[in-house]
Amino acid sequence: MARRGWGGSVATAIGVAAGAGAAQLGFGYGLGIIDWTPAEAATVEAAWVASLAWATWISATSVVAGAVCAQRLRERGGEDEEPGGTLRKVTLAVAGAVGALITVLLVAVPARAARVPDTFSPQTVAAGYAAVGLLVGVVVATWALHSRAAATNLIATTAWLWLLAVVSVVDSVLAGRGLASAQLGIWQISADSERFWIRDYFYWPGALLAMGSALVIGALAARRTARLPERRIGAAASGAAGPLLVAVAYLLAVPRLAAFAAEQVSAHLIAPYAVIAGVGGSVLVAALAQRSERRDAAPTGVALPRQRTAGPDDLSTGTGREDLDLPLGAASTTSDAATGTGEPAPEADPASGVDTGTPGSSAAPSGTTTAGPSIPSPRKATDVPPASVEATGPDEPESGPATRPSTGPKTRPGRRAR
Repeated sequence: MARRGWGGSVATAIGVAAGAGAAQLGFGYGLGIIDWTPAEAATVEAAWVASLAWATWISATSVVAGAVCAQRLRERGGEDEEPGGTLRKVTLAVAGAVGALITVLLVAVPARAARVPDTFSPQTVAAGYAAVGLLVGVVVATWALHSRAAATNLIATTAWLWLLAVVSVVDSVLAGRGLASAQLGIWQISADSERFWIRDYFYWPGALLAMGSALVIGALAARRTARLPERRIGAAASGAAGPLLVAVAYLLAVPRLAAFAAEQVSAHLIAPYAVIAGVGGSVLVAALAQRSERRDAAPTGVALPRQRTAGPDDLSTGTGREDLDLPLGAASTTSDAATGTGEPAPEADPASGVDTGTPGSSAAPSGTTTAGPSIPSPRKATDVPPASVEATGPDEPESGPATRPSTGPKTRPGRRAR
């Protein structure tokens, strides 16, 4: 795919934001969700406030849609992260606001027909709310461009709120009330039943629906990003992105709570708690991801020191492997070979029957074993045959001195001559 320049990204942000704003307002006008001129005089005030909240929210989400879409297309085109990334992201957010300026026009023109008490110029007020929504959208869009989890949360929340509004309108039509303006983020299942109200101004089914959806969306949107340690903090805070826009829209549109119906008061009071629920869902997912990472990094067992095996006391004197494999009884007969001198074994004194030669060595009677039964080593064809020595037990007397060979070096029993 061809690399997309920054001019193309800015143009994309402007075009997508303008299209998103026009589409959302057209959808709202067509279904009667936004109604500046309600048929019943008793609902004029309520419809006016609900329409202002929708106008503020739509203008803000249009900015976010333009900026996020332009960034996604740029990333899909294989663009690398360049220096000055923050400035470029702010540029995309501002470009989205420029494209979303169409919402100000599309809000102001229909609002001229509104007849609201104590309001001199309804179109100016409505256009002002849409313009404030653009400023809020620039701030939130900059956040969404830095945090993928926040962008995912905003997109999912926007889709959910429109689905909830459509369900509310369909329910109103099926109930025989016709097309009626819907509250932002609230679906009143049955506003006439007293068991759904707490102190006549808090509608608890709507509260559960708003906070529950914020909790679930916050957790699901942060699930993938929370696995990355370097982005875990941003993922933990991303749950507030979508509900925050709703809370800001309600805060700006409600200067006088006393003049509203009970269902509107309930919707305005629930919005801040939905923000808390959304943050709770994303924080919970981030905490679980951190715990899983620590559990995977923990050692699985205790490393024991290596056990030392039995062997000769001195391995540095050049003792060969063939000598180490000898039995314990034959090991004492190879001390001269362990020294590496290559000298023949000392001769035995015929009179005493003991070896004389190496000073400091402990001599043993000739023809006896020192530590156990003697196992003779295999001989080669070239070896000199050893002297004929009879082995005696520890309790038997010696049969006599050993006969010395006439030629060649002496060898001990159980030892291979060199």
